[in-house]
Amino acid sequence: MKSFVFHFLHTFKEIKRFSAVFTTLVLGSILYGFFYPTAYKAQQAEDLPIIIVDQEHSVLTQQIIHTIRSNPNIHITQVTSNFLEAQQYVQAQKADAILLLPEHLSSDLLANPKNTGVGLYISSAYLIRVKQIASGLATSLENVIQDHVERFSQISHFRPELPIHQIPLFNTLSGYGSYIFPAVAPLIIHQTILLGVGMLVAGYREKNVWKPKPSEFFGFFTAILTIGCLACFYLFGFIFWLYDYPRGGNFVGMLIAVPIFVSCIIGLSMFIATFFDMPERVGHVLVPLSIVFFLLSGTSWPLQSMPLPLQWLSLCLPSTHAIQMFVQLNQMGVPTSIVIPKLIFLSVSGIVFILLAHRRLQR
Repeated sequence: MKSFVFHFLHTFKEIKRFSAVFTTLVLGSILYGFFYPTAYKAQQAEDLPIIIVDQEHSVLTQQIIHTIRSNPNIHITQVTSNFLEAQQYVQAQKADAILLLPEHLSSDLLANPKNTGVGLYISSAYLIRVKQIASGLATSLENVIQDHVERFSQISHFRPELPIHQIPLFNTLSGYGSYIFPAVAPLIIHQTILLGVGMLVAGYREKNVWKPKPSEFFGFFTAILTIGCLACFYLFGFIFWLYDYPRGGNFVGMLIAVPIFVSCIIGLSMFIATFFDMPERVGHVLVPLSIVFFLLSGTSWPLQSMPLPLQWLSLCLPSTHAIQMFVQLNQMGVPTSIVIPKLIFLSVSGIVFILLAHRRLQR
């Protein structure tokens, strides 16, 4: 027991002594927690440029234009009657969308409203950004057209249908930060542990043949487990609260999942580290994998839309299961029973990686 405690405390001293490991393993989570969400603090894009093609020049179209101008998400760069001119602006990336208000819009709306509409043409270069244009225009058009039709309700037999109010279930602000950072947070823990432990173990092996005894091995493991769990609680608790991200959906489930997830990544990190002869090579190889892990998590692009080999590969990665699991627990508040398959995968994977790492270190 004394030997275990000694190596447990000695690991913290080694981390502090090795500046690159201390920066990655300890400061990495703290700094990422502050700086990564700052870029998305506004949550939603504002002043997105659009062009309005007004081919009618009526009171109704002027009301529509006036209402759109008051929308903070949209900035009208130009109002024209030439659609080709507007198309050239979008192709030159001077505008993100075109709103076409066709001729006879006012009269057609009263005579045959169900077959009357406006045209919205959106550039697909930035799909997430231009989503704000579509939602902003939909709200503005719905209000103006409904008021216009109700004003002439005695003339037309058309009655406006009940408006549909879209209420996000989990990401209540529909913000990009609330969508992206809860998925990135587990990956931050994953990569800081992978790089930090990899550099530390590779540094031990560079100086001499490191064959840890069981007390030293598990003292090292427990020290990293302590750092990883505290980093998770820091991100899932304080940072989510600081930036007002959806949080606390299933607090007990999160407490159960965190040590299992961190243990799995420590085992993976120690196993991978046995293949490197110096700490610098760990960063050269593992840093670029962050983008691959995030892509294969299914957050930025649905897994079902990927080729089958990539889907199979993603299911073999602990990062995929961890990201999906913590989004379900922290943001969606699912019962713990739903994420049991992911917990089993991480547990079994962690045990396998720990055994493999211990075996390779004893060679």
